[in-house]
Amino acid sequence: MSYDFDLFAIGGGSGGIAAARRAAEYGAKVGIAEFDRLGGTCVNRGCIPKKLMVYASHFPDYFQDAEGYGWSPVHSTLDWTKMITAVNQELDRLNGVYQRMLDNAKVKLFRGYARFLDPHTLEIGDTKITADKILIAVGGHPVRPDIPGSEHTIVSDDMFHLKEQPKRIVIIGGGYIGVEFACIMNGLGSEVTQIIRREKILRGFDEDLRSCVQEAMEKHGIRIVTNSTPTAIEKTSEGLKIHMENDNASEIVVADAVSLAATGRKPNLAKLGLENAGVEVSNGAIAVNQYSQTSCEHIYAVGDCTDRINLTPVAINEGRAFADTHFGGKSRVMSYENIPSAVFSTPEAATVGLTEAEAREKYGNDAIKIYRAKFRPTYYTLTGKDEKTMMKLVVDRNTDRVLGAHMVGDNAAEIIQGVAIAVKMGAKKSDFDATVAIHPTAAEEFVTMR
Repeated sequence: MSYDFDLFAIGGGSGGIAAARRAAEYGAKVGIAEFDRLGGTCVNRGCIPKKLMVYASHFPDYFQDAEGYGWSPVHSTLDWTKMITAVNQELDRLNGVYQRMLDNAKVKLFRGYARFLDPHTLEIGDTKITADKILIAVGGHPVRPDIPGSEHTIVSDDMFHLKEQPKRIVIIGGGYIGVEFACIMNGLGSEVTQIIRREKILRGFDEDLRSCVQEAMEKHGIRIVTNSTPTAIEKTSEGLKIHMENDNASEIVVADAVSLAATGRKPNLAKLGLENAGVEVSNGAIAVNQYSQTSCEHIYAVGDCTDRINLTPVAINEGRAFADTHFGGKSRVMSYENIPSAVFSTPEAATVGLTEAEAREKYGNDAIKIYRAKFRPTYYTLTGKDEKTMMKLVVDRNTDRVLGAHMVGDNAAEIIQGVAIAVKMGAKKSDFDATVAIHPTAAEEFVTMR
């Protein structure tokens, strides 16, 4: 049977574009549908604009630190509108880059929502197309807490379009998105309160990493309200009143006209018409096997809509693995072992491999050896600040293999990216020990731990 396209990707984000371009390189005729800006969440509402705001939030500390090195005091104020405008101009530039990528790869772009009519047919506005293989890469969206008054909140997507800087902001949620925005807004000068349901932020990360970041955030002036659940949000003349229950007591926090809900994300499945293609959904996400194949044999899905590991580089790798397998004659699957990740908090945190708790559960308490260092980096010796860096290695006693590496401190993500190569290759602690240190650096601690 003849089809309009060899491959059609639904979603012009990281995974969809990566798969479409790679398949086109192999000679496939490829189309892609996107109703919004190209680049998906990462480029437009996530990684990139967030990281630019992280950079902006660090300058007050740099100005202050400079005085310890002999520079005269700097008195500077933030022009919120100028910052937000500059961030969004960069996103416009990146959208142009993605458009040129598709054009150069000869991938045909359709603007609009794609909806299944049957397993091989899609409807995009008034256009119907057919494809031999279809890849779903529609990502996810943030969800608001299910409490009265949640319509008064904004979500992470909205942070990059606020007309004015909120002077008081409440962050609901202790995941990495909530933590990052709490630190950003604190650094930019807002009064920040973060409400979390548990005792610590960043559930799922190593306990030492969680503790170090939380302690530093509180030391930097962020109020973290633990073991608390928001029950209602009320709009008043004073601002937004967030009602919460905490250890059988009630408390109200007032936000300056805005409250950020960072309480999770869900796959974007509502308008796809998956039922018309026989694509199975499990726990709110598209069910796939190790090859990203859905319950319909020629339909595949990658990225956040499958709710496996929701990271941009993972979606890209899944998309390329799919294209390599089906159009490049190089069958491969995505490996989910030892995927590094970072939290762009202040201080920054990054990790790869098993946490201490995961390693002890998998190998047994007696089989695990922990190496840990906590110190003040040289940079802060002249600033007078008591800022700490924490580094940690989780090692298998029996094989000497490094099972996990965790860091909190300046440039943690940059450092762990390099360490991740060693962990992925199965490096042993003896390999770390045999590596000559670069002195003086913070990173050298990873090869000098005893």
